[in-house]
Amino acid sequence: MLRALWLSLAFLFTACAHQPVYEPQGTGDLGVVIERATGSLLIVNTSRRSILAKVEGLGDLSHASVVFSRDERFAYVFGRDGGLTKVDILLQRIDKRIIQGGNSIGGAISQDGKLVAVSNYQPGGVKVFDAQTLELVADIPAEYASGKLSKTVGLVDVPDQQFLFSLYDGNQIWRADFSDVKNPQIQKFTDVGKQPYDALLTPDGRYYMPGLFGEDGMAKLDLWHPEKGVQRILPDYGQGDQKLPVYKMPHLEGWTIAGNFAFFPAVGRNEVLVMDMNTWQLVDKIPVHGQPVFVMSRPDNRQIWVNFAHPHNDTLQVIDTESRRILKTWQPGPAVLHMEFTPRGEEVWVSVRDAQRIDIYNTRTLERVAQLPAESPSGIFFTHRAHEIGL
Repeated sequence: MLRALWLSLAFLFTACAHQPVYEPQGTGDLGVVIERATGSLLIVNTSRRSILAKVEGLGDLSHASVVFSRDERFAYVFGRDGGLTKVDILLQRIDKRIIQGGNSIGGAISQDGKLVAVSNYQPGGVKVFDAQTLELVADIPAEYASGKLSKTVGLVDVPDQQFLFSLYDGNQIWRADFSDVKNPQIQKFTDVGKQPYDALLTPDGRYYMPGLFGEDGMAKLDLWHPEKGVQRILPDYGQGDQKLPVYKMPHLEGWTIAGNFAFFPAVGRNEVLVMDMNTWQLVDKIPVHGQPVFVMSRPDNRQIWVNFAHPHNDTLQVIDTESRRILKTWQPGPAVLHMEFTPRGEEVWVSVRDAQRIDIYNTRTLERVAQLPAESPSGIFFTHRAHEIGL
């Protein structure tokens, strides 16, 4: 009897010795990289500059974006095929995936983290889901005229359990209040300008500002005083009388708010524009290498990193926000698509799609410190976004 007990214990100890040792890790230094051509996603560790895993089977990621659960464990991936995929970045696998539309371009997660909203080109509108189960909570068709549905763009979360989005075809801004989930309220702002194509939400969540592709200027909605309605600002912002070819629409979510000034991409022009946030007037134009796509600030707002549309999309430039002069221009490689700063900004990760890699730069020295292989990388998203308004 005693011998059998010892044999059992020996077998148990041997089995345990061969079990993999799980190393607990926090989510604060994790993130994901979209591999657009293969429908896959890389889970990365920013402190170790390493790739932890690849998750496959996410569908069409040619225009994908990501938001995170408030505990930073789950990444919600919005695919161009209408897919909404919930990825567990700790267990490194798909938790749940649904096809909720025909063509989606982005999404947002609510202030309390319980709702995920998806912006759709087709069928046109916004759908809202339970963040835990991905069950449909609300369907908001963007019907701007009888029988006419609009593409929805510029979807962001805003304070007080609300979502805000623009109707590209309907020239409107809608505010969806989900403070009562069973009875959401929709407020519509009409005649905001022709073809709003993307929008900036200021970091404090107060101002929502869509750019207008169909005319010069921008729209501005003050969420502290929505009773004032939508105001028009920057009447000279855009292509002007001479319509220039636009190779890629700039992403206004990549605006920089630095102190009292906003730095943002010109449409169809080789300029970064500077606006005084007190007067809402342009105060400067910074000539840059090409048509800017992302104009992104280091977390301390001391630098602005800019990438460009084709045919200059092999180039990066860094601008000093105080002097507004260019600190460095260089060519990392073909198709520089996206940038993401580590939470405190000591490094920035850059996707170089056609070189099949991710470059990592020290933002003090502006020198490359590491490279990681990736298949057609595009969007890079780190988990600190879980705690920022409008991302």
